Amino acid sequence: MKQMIERLNRTFKYHYRTTTGYMTLEGGDMNLVLFVTYYNFLRPESHVNTRTLNSIEELESIQLMPNKWLKLLELSQNKILELQAQIS
Repeated sequence: MKQMIERLNRTFKYHYRTTTGYMTLEGGDMNLVLFVTYYNFLRPESHVNTRTLNSIEELESIQLMPNKWLKLLELSQNKILELQAQIS
């Protein structure tokens, strides 16, 4: 487990090295969430033939990265609304 955490830390530092830090804790949280989302669902991996670590069927036909982000946000919002409806 320690190796996985250290690898994430090194990768995160490499891609998101900041020079002045975050102004708020929420800013750091948002940056971490976006990084983990990109790393797990959008970033192509060379060792698996440029596929992502966790594939989402709805994203596979989309070519442009901004459109993938938009679709991922749409899927997330739909899931949140679905879960809220179950609670009500």
